[in-house]
Amino acid sequence: MLVNDWKEFLIPYEQAVEELKIKFKSMRKQYRSKKEYSPIEFVTGRVKEISSILEKAKKLDIPLNKIAEEMEDIAGIRIMCQFVEDIYKVVQLIRQRDGKDLKIVYEKDYVKNKKESGYRSYHVIIKYPVQTADGEVEILAEIQIRTLAMNFWATVEHSLNYKYKQSIPTEVKERLKRAAELAFLLDEEMSEIKEEIIEAQKMFEEKSSIISDILDNIITLYSLGKISESTDYQDRFNRLLESGDIIEFKKLLDEIKKKVQQYRLEQFQIEE
Repeated sequence: MLVNDWKEFLIPYEQAVEELKIKFKSMRKQYRSKKEYSPIEFVTGRVKEISSILEKAKKLDIPLNKIAEEMEDIAGIRIMCQFVEDIYKVVQLIRQRDGKDLKIVYEKDYVKNKKESGYRSYHVIIKYPVQTADGEVEILAEIQIRTLAMNFWATVEHSLNYKYKQSIPTEVKERLKRAAELAFLLDEEMSEIKEEIIEAQKMFEEKSSIISDILDNIITLYSLGKISESTDYQDRFNRLLESGDIIEFKKLLDEIKKKVQQYRLEQFQIEE
């Protein structure tokens, strides 16, 4: 197959990756917009390089004309979660879409059934329809769902496999296994204090939102010609940044909002 042929062959895979990334990121955004905890932390995706496809085809003895039918991970989506239990929530979200905008071919649970190397992740192989200029094309894609700790370990292992050409020295393999167990222990510890972590994150997000609203309203006061008051509120805001808690920020926001509403009403009456 020529380079141009490969480029054309990979177009549906590139399209599938982009579409799937948008869909999963949209799920995350919907959770956040409803002020709910999202099991999806972030999403990445990639299409295999031609060299990697050829190398894997040779390793698995897949004929070139069978690559589209037999190679499952040319298009790859990776979904990262904060906690192990979130992985299974994401799997359930994918199952809910089965038969609608994708078809699940099969699943591999390497979280409960880790690989010999220590690798943990949850894989879902899907068929995904892509609309092209020549009509609909159904391609295979792999969705990997894992925690941040699992992803860090897997990234390191991948780099070492590349360095040692899939023949990692025994000593390094053993250390990797121990590291995998430590990473999983970290995941288990984080799950034990999950509620406290989520509460702290919500407080941080709420405070960030309030601070953003305060700054927007200070700018609005300035645009309304209330320069002295906007400066005063800016000074008070700066002092709160050093030691203020969320209750004090809320009080300041309510006060500024009332001032903005008052001056807008006055401006409206003058214009009438």
